[in-house]
Amino acid sequence: MNRQAAFKKNKPFLKGALHCHTTRSDGSGTPEEVIRLHHEEGYNFMALTDHNIFNHVNHADVPMTMLSGIERDMGMPGPAQDKPICIHVVGVGVPHDSRTPGQDVKAEWFGDHEDCKDAQQMIDEMHTWGLKTIYAHPEWSCTTYQDFKDLKGNFGMEVWNTGCVMDNGLDDNAPYWDEAWDDGNEMWGVATDDGHPMNQHCKGWVMVSSDNDAASILDALEKGEFYASCGPEIYDFYEEDGRVVVKCSPVKSIQFVTLRYPLRKWYAEEGATMTEAYSDPPKGTRYVRATVVDALGRRAWTNPLKIR
Repeated sequence: MNRQAAFKKNKPFLKGALHCHTTRSDGSGTPEEVIRLHHEEGYNFMALTDHNIFNHVNHADVPMTMLSGIERDMGMPGPAQDKPICIHVVGVGVPHDSRTPGQDVKAEWFGDHEDCKDAQQMIDEMHTWGLKTIYAHPEWSCTTYQDFKDLKGNFGMEVWNTGCVMDNGLDDNAPYWDEAWDDGNEMWGVATDDGHPMNQHCKGWVMVSSDNDAASILDALEKGEFYASCGPEIYDFYEEDGRVVVKCSPVKSIQFVTLRYPLRKWYAEEGATMTEAYSDPPKGTRYVRATVVDALGRRAWTNPLKIR
């Protein structure tokens, strides 16, 4: 059996937030308020990723495993000059790693540039700080895959960003993810909130199969041992004898995708739900991913499963 990495370990699934803002930069909630809200919503871990300032600590008196966090950005001329608006990269790490700048240290803004490739220097610097990086909100940034395809070293990209969905109707269902995989840039897909006002928090998250400590969580994220969700739960995703199967909480539809092509889509009958579906991908299919949608329209995404 060929099982996607998230479902191999028999570890508990931990709910986590990887992109959050507070009053430390341009968010409306204090760090204490934001952490407390996530605790109340059942989160196990999170990172405060305020713009160009490091956080390593838990500002609230509630249980929460904290990751180091920061968001950095590079400005660009924008669509009036036939260019993207910006490049944003989120960094998460193990708190108080000796390589990482300390609590409240401000990272210098990377500045304005003409070429998206210039952001590689910013990403490389974040890696020297011991951070793992995520390419943020590609649609909101006015980038296509052709713009950011040469940026290397990001373990993941945002396939859902709550703030961009609520404010702009963008970054809502894995834009460009399949282009990346088709190009051999096998980034994992994360759902985040990028919450600025308080009502944008706790609507998109990752479920990570891991022990509940920062180093284990980060290792699992890098290995793709997680799925992304805005509500539904995914219990298993595997290939056996050429058939790909997903099992999940009750949903209204299940779709199997490769290279944006819908291999198969299942719909529950009116008034009913489903908890399992399958696809028989054609021979030569390189990978399959699944998207499930519940009765409220909320999605969850498996990470891609390479087909043997």
